[in-house]
Amino acid sequence: MSKLTKNQQLAASKIEAGKAYTIDEASALVKEITTTKFDASVDIDVRLGVDPRKANQMVRGVVSLPNGTGKVIRVLALCTPDQEAAAKEAGADYVGLDEYIEKIKGGWTDVDVIITMPAIMGKIGALGRILGPRGLMPNPKSGTVTMDVAKAVKEVKQGKIDFKVDKTGIVHTSIGKVSFSSEKIAENAKAFMQTIIKLKPQTAKGTYVKSIYLSSTMSRGVKVDPKSVE
Repeated sequence: MSKLTKNQQLAASKIEAGKAYTIDEASALVKEITTTKFDASVDIDVRLGVDPRKANQMVRGVVSLPNGTGKVIRVLALCTPDQEAAAKEAGADYVGLDEYIEKIKGGWTDVDVIITMPAIMGKIGALGRILGPRGLMPNPKSGTVTMDVAKAVKEVKQGKIDFKVDKTGIVHTSIGKVSFSSEKIAENAKAFMQTIIKLKPQTAKGTYVKSIYLSSTMSRGVKVDPKSVE
């Protein structure tokens, strides 16, 4: 077993074993125990009491974080010519249609989010084998297939994220950066958890939110008391 570095030992000493912190305490503690030289992402992991194998217990949604994600999100808008100008004005990094479909067929996927229109999904369907495994396939449920492309682009740029529970019952996503104030991290976490709670399936039995952990890219996880985000 490898020895802990001085920074790791210091971080470990600040986390009380077995303690569940309030979201405000956890947000401040994650900042305190992160020693990376880069601006690490702040992640939240939520274990839910659902069975994702059952369609009626799938938890998936979108949330607009009040303070954004702190990340530079590269957006591709695949739209008709009449929406191109509005999409560019809204902040889309790449705007077009057929030329980008051909680029993607050639292996280009240098974007974070793709937004398109319902009428164009027929063309994009053939890209599923490329976009699906990378989590880039537009989906009406995540708001990335819409008649108002410009609005969707603007929301993504301002901090709208989509999420879904994985096969183990965990929802994992980034909700900010370590450079954020602890107050902003806590606000984002609360907004995210309020959305998760609203999405509770009616068929879910027992405890819905089983555990919450907050961490940064390279830090240990800090256990959060679910009651502090209700």
